[in-house]
Amino acid sequence: MTNTQASGEECLGQRRQPHILVGVTSAQTCLVLPNRLNAFREAGFRISLLSAPGELLESTARSEWANAFPIPMQRGISPLADCISLFRIWRLLREIKPDIVEFSTPKAGLLGTFAAFLCRIPVRVYLLRGLRLETSRGIKRQLLLIAEQIAAHSAHVVICNSRSLRKRALEFHIGPAEKLIVLGEGSSNGVDPARFSPGQSSIRSTLEIPVNAFVIGFAGRLTIDKGLPELLEAFAALLRREENAYLLLVGWFDASEDALDVGLRARIEGHPRIICTGFVADTAAYYRAMDVMVLPSRREGFPNVVLEAAATGIPVIATFCTGSRDAVVAEVTGLLVPPGYPDAICEAVFCLLRDPDRRRRMAKAGRAWVVENYDHRRVLGTTVAFYDHLLNGAVEPGKEAVEPRNEAATELPVWP
Repeated sequence: MTNTQASGEECLGQRRQPHILVGVTSAQTCLVLPNRLNAFREAGFRISLLSAPGELLESTARSEWANAFPIPMQRGISPLADCISLFRIWRLLREIKPDIVEFSTPKAGLLGTFAAFLCRIPVRVYLLRGLRLETSRGIKRQLLLIAEQIAAHSAHVVICNSRSLRKRALEFHIGPAEKLIVLGEGSSNGVDPARFSPGQSSIRSTLEIPVNAFVIGFAGRLTIDKGLPELLEAFAALLRREENAYLLLVGWFDASEDALDVGLRARIEGHPRIICTGFVADTAAYYRAMDVMVLPSRREGFPNVVLEAAATGIPVIATFCTGSRDAVVAEVTGLLVPPGYPDAICEAVFCLLRDPDRRRRMAKAGRAWVVENYDHRRVLGTTVAFYDHLLNGAVEPGKEAVEPRNEAATELPVWP
């Protein structure tokens, strides 16, 4: 087909189906992608999915009608392995020639966007989900910073998951202000308010938690950066003031660089008032079993678990760290405490447990706030519309957006 014929077909409304490749480092991260991939597919995109090998890559690709491309990648710094992964990604991109790529998570962000730059992929997006360098020190921090800067330089646009994350990225000089943007109110997925909604749950009965017990919940990876050491100290202090309390950890021991040591893991597994579920595919019912949800993270991008808990009608306690502070309206939907302070977590939890009326007000306000701002159809509709604009050359970083063609997008991209 000639270029003239192709142009003619586009004019007649028969535009070629755009091809997007979404890349993440670990197959585990595919857990957060189904809604996003589904939105792309419904908008008419052909989808390819890239990550390190794993069943979650294969199962996600099957359920979302995407092509799966397993390429081994190391989470940590590994120069030889990284060079091999870079070559494999470069070779893949040259072969399948996507119209747009979206890479996220540190290693895939670095290798993927750089390979896409070398292949001159027409539209290159780096989705910044968080900054691992925030909790790193010394030479490792410098290397992580250089990696982020290379990823940002290689991309046409860097989508930051939250406003505070964008601010932090600017402070680190990761990229120029006109390249770093936030879409809407932030978040890469939003929340399904029908799935995460208030209601009854059989989880307490299943886990043999007394009906009248106070349940403090946590959802996510059980790691140091998620603040598990502080949460354990806070819970120990809380038990000295409130004997009828349980800690429900909805998550798994992640084998990452910030993994919990053997002592902390044994403390969790051996405590009679701490229940650790392991990996849970559908967490909605577990939120309903909680009285308060606590996310004591030391760093975040934009924690979806906070939005999910709030949508379920659970008041949330989070920290002032990057990303987390965007997910809570302080004193309205929950409380914010300084990261790294177990006493502050304990005091905040105790105050809410002793004030059921305040918890109810926060629960009602939290769900209303999430439904208004973070309904997944709104968040992903805005994303799809923005990507469509990029593909059509209608939007460039720093310039105003035009009217989106996607009716699901009720709000245009928010420029910095």
